[in-house]
Amino acid sequence: MELLINHTRKIFALPPENLEELMNLEAPGKKKGIAVALNNRIVPISSWPDTLLQNNDSILIITATQGG
Repeated sequence: MELLINHTRKIFALPPENLEELMNLEAPGKKKGIAVALNNRIVPISSWPDTLLQNNDSILIITATQGG
């Protein structure tokens, strides 16, 4: 399966089934301060387990940072 994650194409031999599995791979243990968009639509954390991934999906992961 190929996914476009933050504008970088990644190939998964053992693909994540849903958005929660992907986030456990990409940002293990982090759920606070993260926003995720799947194909240009924000997906709330509560929906990650139910959001199935398809080949060539585009995922944007945004992490909040401090500073100014």
